[in-house]
Amino acid sequence: MQINILEAISPVDGRYRRATNPLAEYFSEAGLIRYRVRVEVEYFIALTELPLPQLENFDSRQADALRQTYQQFRLEDAQRVKQIEAVTNHDVKAVEYYLGERFDQLGLSDCKAFIHFGLTSQDINNTAMPLAMKEAWQQVIYPALERLAAKLETLARKWKDVPMLARTHGQPASPTRMGKEILVFADRIRGQLKLLEAVPFSAKFGGATGNFNAHLVAYPQVDWIAFADDLVNRKLGLERTRLTTQIEPYDNLAAFCHGLARINTIALDLCRDIWTYISMDYFKQKIKEGEVGSSTMPHKVNPIDFENAEGNLGIANSLLQHLASKLPVSRLQRDLTDSTVTRNLGVALGHGLIALGSITRGLDKLLLNRQALEDDLENNWAVVAEAIQTILRREGIEDAYEQLKKLTRTNRQITRQAVSGFISGLPVPEKVKRELTAVCPQNYTGIQMVD
Repeated sequence: MQINILEAISPVDGRYRRATNPLAEYFSEAGLIRYRVRVEVEYFIALTELPLPQLENFDSRQADALRQTYQQFRLEDAQRVKQIEAVTNHDVKAVEYYLGERFDQLGLSDCKAFIHFGLTSQDINNTAMPLAMKEAWQQVIYPALERLAAKLETLARKWKDVPMLARTHGQPASPTRMGKEILVFADRIRGQLKLLEAVPFSAKFGGATGNFNAHLVAYPQVDWIAFADDLVNRKLGLERTRLTTQIEPYDNLAAFCHGLARINTIALDLCRDIWTYISMDYFKQKIKEGEVGSSTMPHKVNPIDFENAEGNLGIANSLLQHLASKLPVSRLQRDLTDSTVTRNLGVALGHGLIALGSITRGLDKLLLNRQALEDDLENNWAVVAEAIQTILRREGIEDAYEQLKKLTRTNRQITRQAVSGFISGLPVPEKVKRELTAVCPQNYTGIQMVD
């Protein structure tokens, strides 16, 4: 049954379907079924390559035809699996029976006994799911994060020479540059992406309780550990966890969720900073013809992209943190709690993907208001006190800090004239006074950190 997006309960599949659509082939019900079919097919083909005596007549032509079962998998095929599941009340067994029908169509009826041979459901689920995760990460999420980092780096270079009043604890502090402050976020994202590269996409493949019991009793002469390693590691491109219960321990998936949550937190931090800069008038926003900012205040141009992103990142991280803390915990050799939880991996990634799209749109709307930045610097001459007292310390003035504290720690505005008057009365050579006078909020910005 096709569901209109207006009928969807989750905004991931409703309001934001256009943004999350790239994840559908990995995490939808049809996507999960397709990955299960893929694992079952590749497992069967691997059995024929041992070869097992009963499968020794299976050839490469038949393998190519069988692979088309998942390579050309359609919605109609997924619907057929669901029809079978309505009878079996078991999702993986429904895939097995579906493949049995496919084998009949391909003239492979004599081989049907080796579909899902010796396996438990989690050999399929705990291989299909990380395979979907890996490919969704490589093809959708990582490229989106890469685009965000690249966008931030472009803006950082564009604004690298723009001086800006820094604010620590929300108070005026030593000036910085807008470009450098933007680059901080790109650098943080790239740093976490590098850490995530070390986390493998792990799979479980070892029979009912991880010991190849059924495989060994049927074919004791086969090195099933080497077989499974080759299938999972080389053919499927995952990393097989050798010691497991009935399920993969999920420790590496937990690490992945934690790592992605950290990246989301960095993105959330970015949203809040940009939101604040907009509220300070450092940025204007491009006006889109026909767009309404408020239903009652016609002048409003709200930073909705960054607010939307912040909300979605919060939801994504709530799910990711739950996944990371729940999945590695399972009673004895397994319970079923992981099954329903892992189905929300796509939801967590979906909310993150929505946020990344919102941030990119928001960044594209930013217009730097140089006058506001200039005015803020000019109205906060007290921030050069650090520079002055540091030079005075160099010159041997013992109470330099205390003198500048007396000058600037006041509720009165410190002006250019006040600073100039203070410098003129200092007991230092004229050369040092000229050096001090040359310092202003606009040029006291430190080392250029953006290439």
